[in-house]
Amino acid sequence: MRIGRRSVLKSLAGGGMALTLPRGVRGQPYPAGEIRIVVGFPAGGALDIAARLIAPPLAARLGVPVRVENRVGASGNDATRQVVRSTPDGGTLLLCGPVNAINATLFSDLDFDFGRDIAPVAGIARVPLIVEVHPSVPVRSIPELVAFARANPGRLRIAYAGTGTPQHVAIELFQHMAGVRLTLVPYPGSAQALSDLLRGGADAMFDPASSSMSHVRAGRLIPLATTGPSRAEALPDVPALAETLPGYEGGSWYGLGAPQNTPAEAIARLNAAVNEALAEGAVRRDLAGLGATAMPGSAADFARFVAAETARYAEIIRLAGIRGG
Repeated sequence: MRIGRRSVLKSLAGGGMALTLPRGVRGQPYPAGEIRIVVGFPAGGALDIAARLIAPPLAARLGVPVRVENRVGASGNDATRQVVRSTPDGGTLLLCGPVNAINATLFSDLDFDFGRDIAPVAGIARVPLIVEVHPSVPVRSIPELVAFARANPGRLRIAYAGTGTPQHVAIELFQHMAGVRLTLVPYPGSAQALSDLLRGGADAMFDPASSSMSHVRAGRLIPLATTGPSRAEALPDVPALAETLPGYEGGSWYGLGAPQNTPAEAIARLNAAVNEALAEGAVRRDLAGLGATAMPGSAADFARFVAAETARYAEIIRLAGIRGG
């Protein structure tokens, strides 16, 4: 079963609508009321899609409304700050992604510490980026892209969702490894960047498969590669970028975090609910339709993963000389 970004958004009720179900599942004291998942980027982007995909099955298991709230600003830091300052009762969660791990190095003057102030709850999914071009661009493979970029330094306009996003870091790593110079064009979010690429306002993009898959399948964008360590299951005929640039790896991941000092019982309940949801055939099909793979595991597993990603991104940021705003 293949599904696209629009169909997923439509089926998940759209907007900030909550799914309301009976309370008192299993007689647990947690949760006591509505749960908010705060997303640091606009509706329609990859993080937003992940939040709206997991919210309904969470609501079904926890027996309370689960609402997605978009808090846009400061490269995702406003959303993180809001969750850090929230009451640590499990009622407010952060939809985490690479941007949080990246910002830990990118911004030196934050009034919070992501690694200290956000307690990892559960992983949701991993999803590669698709290196894609507008059909008007005269390249159809990564070697052709590299050759064109070397022959035309700075000519290719690469859209991305702002400084320090996973897309930005992935592009900088690509430039460094391929020895090319591209013109990077920042946007407020992935959805706006993708919209401009589809109009031909940009030439290429490194975009999460979850937001670009439907456009690739419809032929509106041409996929050149995916950025995982191997080919993506959803696009088996598209090479991994590592096939041209050995050792290259990039991509996005999604998970939930809570304010530090959230009761262990609440985190355990949330983690169990997420893992139960990820075991559902329907959820796995939705993830596969978006080019993503489920990322089950304990809260400790997710904590170790986030720590490793933070260290990996720190190295790339220093290598590329990326600086925060």
